[in-house]
Amino acid sequence: MIRRPPRSTLFPYTTLFRSRRSNGPDDVGFRGNFKGLLSSTSSLPPRTRLDAVCRQDRRGFKTSLRGRAAETDKVVVTPQFADSISEGDVRWEKAVGDTVAEDEVVAEIETDKTSIPINAPFAGVIVERFVDDGATVQPGVKLFTISRFAAGTSATAIPKTEASLPTPHTHGPIPSSPPPPPPVPSSPVSFKPTAAVTPKAAEVQVTSKDSDPSSSITGTRTEHRVKMNRMRQRIAQRLKDAQNTNAMLTTFNEIDMSNVMEMRKKHQDAFLKRHNLKLGFMSAFVKASVFALLDQPVVNAVIDGPDIVYRDYVDVSVAVAAPKGLVVPVVRNAERMNYADIEKAIMVLGEKARTGSLAIEDMDGGTFTISNGGVFGSLCGTPIINPPQSAILGMHAIVERPVAVAGKIEIRPMMYVALTYDHRLIDGREAVLFLRKIKSAVEDPRVILLDL
Repeated sequence: MIRRPPRSTLFPYTTLFRSRRSNGPDDVGFRGNFKGLLSSTSSLPPRTRLDAVCRQDRRGFKTSLRGRAAETDKVVVTPQFADSISEGDVRWEKAVGDTVAEDEVVAEIETDKTSIPINAPFAGVIVERFVDDGATVQPGVKLFTISRFAAGTSATAIPKTEASLPTPHTHGPIPSSPPPPPPVPSSPVSFKPTAAVTPKAAEVQVTSKDSDPSSSITGTRTEHRVKMNRMRQRIAQRLKDAQNTNAMLTTFNEIDMSNVMEMRKKHQDAFLKRHNLKLGFMSAFVKASVFALLDQPVVNAVIDGPDIVYRDYVDVSVAVAAPKGLVVPVVRNAERMNYADIEKAIMVLGEKARTGSLAIEDMDGGTFTISNGGVFGSLCGTPIINPPQSAILGMHAIVERPVAVAGKIEIRPMMYVALTYDHRLIDGREAVLFLRKIKSAVEDPRVILLDL
């Protein structure tokens, strides 16, 4: 039978136990073993028993603290890529010691097709980076460690260094009396008016006529080298492969944009009110291209080894100049869309391209490409085929030019269009008829409704 010690000797234990009761679920193990600890140390003197309980309390607190630290420190690893991508290059947006908010971009992984943002899982501080800027990583590689503990103190607990503190001026003792006034000149001071001042000509270095101009180059002449990102490398490779593989030929035509501009001006307000977006020119060209592709299915086909693959669907790739390179998101099943559906799809894809949130699925596939260089002022050009497609349409700037209309000279808004096609598959006749079909459908959209 255990002899109960006097109440005075139990006072430290009961006080400690009561103080530990409200510390949360991390101390359940300690509270559960408290009675057993008292039983096992009953034969010891009271002071020795108190020391044993305190040692056990400190061990439990340290274990709990380590558990909490493990939960707040998180190592972020490289996510899984798409099936066609195996690696990427890291571009850091934050450095060690930077405070980040939840879902803020810490780094980006540039792949061949897109950039994958790496966001912070919670608000905290970047305490360690495992890879350097520009390093190549694979899925599952450790990127950085973020700590939640330092998030609340990093912005306010930065100690000031001695160098940042103002240093008092110690140039001798402070004088007790003011300095004497300056002496008054005996003669009046003479002033010279500004107009009387004759400016001096700048000295010009005169070189002899017989000197070589190339040897007298002045100023700084520097250059610097940067690593090409993976997306630009991939674009360069695909464009060169297209030139080496396809027998590319380009045919041209011009389109009178008067009717499209008049339709756009007349119905812009009603279109904006109903669909909550503006009516542009791209929907007219996408709809006309779909109409022409269904009329000339060979332009929508592709060569695959010894075979020709004909598609019964139309996926139009729209070239967009993103901040990090040219991307071609795809408007899928465009043959089922009207003008409003096409404008909505282009708006969503364009916003993703500008913010860098395009996924691989948004750019995969495509049977025909439209590139609008006219937004940059291009008057005419020859686009390059986007493999594995067989043709690409190039739009250009709208310029008012004099044209002959019914025997009269009129000023009309005109646009040059170019069709580059793979001559291995598409003959000149089909290419010219295809481009003329686009011309007629853009100049008079009623052709599409009447299926002419």
